Amino acid sequence: MNYLLALLLSFTALTAQAATAKPAASASAPVETAIFAGGCFWCSESDFEKLKGVTSVVSGYIGGHVKNPRYEHVSSGASGHLEAVKIEYNPAQVSYAQLLDHFWRHHDFLDADGQFCDRGEQYSPAIFTTNTQQSLTAEASKKTLMKSRGFKNIATRILPASTFYIAEDYHQDYYKKNSIRYQYYRLSCGRDARMKVLWPN
Repeated sequence: MNYLLALLLSFTALTAQAATAKPAASASAPVETAIFAGGCFWCSESDFEKLKGVTSVVSGYIGGHVKNPRYEHVSSGASGHLEAVKIEYNPAQVSYAQLLDHFWRHHDFLDADGQFCDRGEQYSPAIFTTNTQQSLTAEASKKTLMKSRGFKNIATRILPASTFYIAEDYHQDYYKKNSIRYQYYRLSCGRDARMKVLWPN
């Protein structure tokens, strides 16, 4: 009797343990990278972090001739870098083509000399591709935009990605950490007003 009771208690304990055990962790979701320069990276970071499937957006610098540039070097135009964002995303949830479409709708693709109130090459628009497929997709997306909207020229360049340097900590998630100042900057810079002109519908 004692043996049967012990066996029953042991079985009950094992059953309870199995029921409460956590399932094995699933394999990590695939992650791909996209890099876009659309003027002020505070705004680009804010715009892309809203997208489903985007797992990370980091502000930084790309395309210049100086190693480990600082903000003062980039903002003055001395380093040759552009302000940009590096995006990590799950391609099962959002495609590169969809990221491109979002990018077209959140920067002034007709302005080669800067973006909105920020002037200079360091704020000029560009798509930095990380592989051949991205280059082909970006070129096709650009041609589609030109044809569908009747534009003879699009200022946004398509370039092979070079070293991406992460910007200083205070630039990361700036729109969250300094929301009032960010909203004032975005409004006074005319970013959203210009986008309504480019995309009235």
